[in-house]
Amino acid sequence: MIALLRGRVFDKQPNKVIVDVAGVGYEVHIPLSTFYEVGDPGADVCLRVFTHVREDTLQLYGFVTDLERQVFERLISISGIGPKLAIAVLSGMDSREVVVAVQRADVVRLTGIPGIGKKTAERIVLELKDRLTELAPAAAIGLAPASAGDRLRTDLLSALQNLGYHRPQAEKAIDAALAESPDADFERALRGVLRSLMKQ
Repeated sequence: MIALLRGRVFDKQPNKVIVDVAGVGYEVHIPLSTFYEVGDPGADVCLRVFTHVREDTLQLYGFVTDLERQVFERLISISGIGPKLAIAVLSGMDSREVVVAVQRADVVRLTGIPGIGKKTAERIVLELKDRLTELAPAAAIGLAPASAGDRLRTDLLSALQNLGYHRPQAEKAIDAALAESPDADFERALRGVLRSLMKQ
């Protein structure tokens, strides 16, 4: 059972990374949160790994933090949620946010993740609420009260996702617009983001 990989990034894409360990390339499926943290090709990397074995295949799922790995393992323990959907959850929300959303029974927040419907979100809350209790202290670290800038970013992201834009594309456009006009209010920032996206 592979539990950890330490090596160099050979190649990376939003949903997977190839880790070169002493000349052997391991293909590891990752959530977007890990993609953003993993360096460019050639950079050193260390991933916590979950090895998923099926009759016809062996797949590796990698995470930068142990909290991500633990949340992933608890998600796939739910009937009807496989590794692919669990990765989608961790791509749509930070692992700490997943724990907090489950603790607060925030079904609306969970259904904001592409691929997660109301019934699935309710099942996640029902089955994981007690099983994520021990992870809550770790999840709370770094989750300070949202600043005005954080709230603006969250509101913009929500608006763009409601308009059908994918999260990575939306986040990139938001970063660019806020860097250009850091003091913009919601309406002005949204106009700037939409102009940026129309040019792409």
